Amino acid sequence: MHIHFIAIGGSAMHNLALALYHKGYVITGSDDVIFEPSKGRLEAKGLLPKAFGWYPENIHQGLDAVILGMHAKPNNPELLKAQEMGLKIYSYPEFLYEQSKHKTRVVIGGSHGKTTITSMILHVLDYHDRPVDYMVGAQLEGFDRMVHLTEENDFIVLEGDEYLSSPIDRRPKFHLYKPNIALLSGIAWDHINVFPTYENYVEQFQIFVDSIVKGGSITYNIEDPEVKRVVEASENSIRKLPYETPAYAVENGETLLETEEGPMPIEVFGKHNLSNLAGAKWICQNMGIDEADFYEAIATFKGASKRLEKIGEGRSSVAYKDFAHSPSKVAATTRAVKEQYQDKKLLACLELHTYSSLNAEFLKEYKGALEFADEAVVFYSPESVKIKQLEEVTKDQIAAAFERTDLKIYTDALSFKEFLFRQNFEDSVLLLMSSGNYGGLDFDEVKGLMDN
Repeated sequence: MHIHFIAIGGSAMHNLALALYHKGYVITGSDDVIFEPSKGRLEAKGLLPKAFGWYPENIHQGLDAVILGMHAKPNNPELLKAQEMGLKIYSYPEFLYEQSKHKTRVVIGGSHGKTTITSMILHVLDYHDRPVDYMVGAQLEGFDRMVHLTEENDFIVLEGDEYLSSPIDRRPKFHLYKPNIALLSGIAWDHINVFPTYENYVEQFQIFVDSIVKGGSITYNIEDPEVKRVVEASENSIRKLPYETPAYAVENGETLLETEEGPMPIEVFGKHNLSNLAGAKWICQNMGIDEADFYEAIATFKGASKRLEKIGEGRSSVAYKDFAHSPSKVAATTRAVKEQYQDKKLLACLELHTYSSLNAEFLKEYKGALEFADEAVVFYSPESVKIKQLEEVTKDQIAAAFERTDLKIYTDALSFKEFLFRQNFEDSVLLLMSSGNYGGLDFDEVKGLMDN
């Protein structure tokens, strides 16, 4: 099979390209720009395009299929030629379904928690040497790639993203997987640039539940009222298996999970992560892992990449960075860190970086999101607002949205960095939340702050 990737450099796309190369396919690809780590990983396998740009001559009758990434535009010259020639064009999720339509598909969906839950499941299966195919949205410790595909494995575990499939396929990715076993962790409005109303966003999860194969199952977070409503209202003939946060305690900065064998120390912390753990346990049990074996494996799970990742620690200080940016994730992450370090001052810094977070109307969703922080800071770049062609947001709008009178707001990367480096972090926790990098903040330098 010869597969050509249009926009091969994306995080998901290059991992799929590597997985298919590993499977023995002939892979070519193109892109107008590719950053690290994608660039180096493609180069190591001889898959990096010889020149950046779009070249119609890359498209020919010798191709078995073309996979189209979200980064490409509908008028992409290579796409137009592939359409003209009548070649088979797949979106990323469509191709994953093609690769797994004869397997048992396990799909983890939700506005938040899906990467962590998928990572937990894969960690447990790997710990017990249970080989599965998979696609997950973060690099996992001990795994070479974020995508793994074989002919022989019976199961495939897929992280079910609700974002769009491709520039010419406006369906959410998780509508295309047709799960046999599914999980829904939470629903909180996101991707406002695609789903302009809350009702429109929730509807995507209703479609997801209804797409589960007849006789399949949905494991769902009964503590989330919207998830409960959506799942229990579905008339799909599937088994509905609720889960809730298990009992746990925090003692001397260590989280102890209550089990039948007594309290068990675990590496992850926070109510949202304990809820994620409960969901992962039920899915693993559906896949043949018994409870005792799940607990043995999960005790060594340290978290998914970029999710509450410890980046520095001193004698009485610690720093974390987290991918959190949506209101529900920011609130859950801030609360988790404060609960884990009750005796330390928590300085929480949030970068508003996404389309949704920089939208003046959506900002209201952040009400109370930083309430568990002892000191709260918001950083955003007016330049990002211009690049995304959004209406300008003001400091006053941000302050009003968070409903926190002592909120510090920075719009200049240098000023934010100077503020950070003036702080005394003795008996403190620094939490940096963003899908960006605060205008070029060097996280290695931040690590050094913890040693002072």
